Amino acid sequence: MARVKRGTTVKQKHKKILQRAKGFLGRHHSTYRTAREKAEKAGQYSYRDRRVKKRDFRSLWIVRINAAVRIHGLTYSQFMNGLKKAGIELDRKVLAEMAYAGDSNFDKLIESAKRFIKAESK
Repeated sequence: MARVKRGTTVKQKHKKILQRAKGFLGRHHSTYRTAREKAEKAGQYSYRDRRVKKRDFRSLWIVRINAAVRIHGLTYSQFMNGLKKAGIELDRKVLAEMAYAGDSNFDKLIESAKRFIKAESK
């Protein structure tokens, strides 16, 4: 049986990993061994953080809504409860954008939430 020389296959394999490690600092973008380790770890981080990003944005939206609502004398949970009782179904992303932009409709939402909170307490 003839001997198999693997030079081209190994070179392609290495090239693929080094391409993935482009932009890494130091030897991590040029040395195969370190590039392989760093590219693998980067893949793990990106997989994990695609899920974490959703949590981070949700908490950012909540912080923005809370900050805008506290100016009007409500807390975030009171505001969301008032909106639910009023039958207003807007997601946190839209509410946060309205609060961040200083939209006048957001003030109307706050007033309607307050109205339903007061109606409940009576």
